[in-house]
Amino acid sequence: MLKGLYTAYTGMINEQHRMDVMTNNLANAGTNGFKKEGATSQAFDSMLAYKIKDLSEAGNLPKLISTPKAIDTYELNNEANPNYAQNRVRRVGMNMGVKTGENYVDYSEGPLKVTGNTFDFALADSGFFRVEYTNKAGETSVKYTRDGNFTMDAQGYLRTQDGDYVLDENRSRIRLDPNEKEIGTNTAGGIFQAGNYMATIGVVDFEDYDRLERFGENYFQIKDADDAEARRLELPSDTTIRAGYLETSNMSIVTEMVNMIAIQRQYESNQKVITTFDESLDIAVNRIGKLG
Repeated sequence: MLKGLYTAYTGMINEQHRMDVMTNNLANAGTNGFKKEGATSQAFDSMLAYKIKDLSEAGNLPKLISTPKAIDTYELNNEANPNYAQNRVRRVGMNMGVKTGENYVDYSEGPLKVTGNTFDFALADSGFFRVEYTNKAGETSVKYTRDGNFTMDAQGYLRTQDGDYVLDENRSRIRLDPNEKEIGTNTAGGIFQAGNYMATIGVVDFEDYDRLERFGENYFQIKDADDAEARRLELPSDTTIRAGYLETSNMSIVTEMVNMIAIQRQYESNQKVITTFDESLDIAVNRIGKLG
C-alpha cells in the first residue's frame, strides 16, 4: 500500500516540475528570440532496468552471494536465455513511480515581426548572434543569443539592450560613426554608412546543440568549454539576416495553457490517490485495529 503512496508522490513532484517549466515559458512569451523549454520524465522501472544492467557499478546486481559474475551477466544480458524475461520481471519488479528527467530546449525559429528599426535584426534560419558579456566582476566572455534587438551608444558601439557589446565575425566589437545617420545593411549582416563598409555582424552556428546551455538574460553558452574550445566548436553560418525585424518567442500561449490544464488535472489525480490511501490507512489503523 505504501508503494502506491510513493508512486502518487513522485507523480505530483514530476507534474510540479513540468508546471514550473510551463510557467517560465509563459513568462517569456514576449521575450525576443526566446526558446521554449520542455520537461522529460522516466519510469522508475525503466531506470531500475538500466541500472541493474550497469556492470560498472560494484554490487549493483541483486543476486545470491555464490553466483559468479559471469553467470549473472549471462542471465541478465542474454536474451536467448530461456529465463531472460522471468529474470527481468523479477529484478525490475513493480512500477515505483516516475523520475523527473532533464529539461530540453526547442531551438526552432520563432515568428518574425516587423519593427522598421535600423538596429533590429532577426535570423531567418539557425544560428546565433555573438555578444561580449561582462559580469559584475568585470570579466568578459562570449555568449550567444537569438535576440537581435540592438542599439548604438554615444561612442558608436553596437550593443544589446543589456549593454553588452555585439561582436563581428572576428570577435571584435562593432563600432560605427555615431554622427552618420545614413546606415544600411545587407542580408549577410554587413553594415554600411554613407555607402562605406563598416563591419559584419558575427553569426555562428553549432553542430551539436546539446553542448549549449542557458546562461540567463536570454543568452546561451557552451557547457564546460574554455575560450579555445568555444572557438573550435563555432561554425560559420550563412543564414539570412533581416534588418528591421525581430524574432519573437517560439512558444504558443494557447498550447502552453492547454498543457498547463492537463498538468493540473494529472496533479489532482495523484492527489486523490494519496487521499484515498490515507483514508484506507486510517480505517486499517483506527477501525480494524480497535476490533482486534
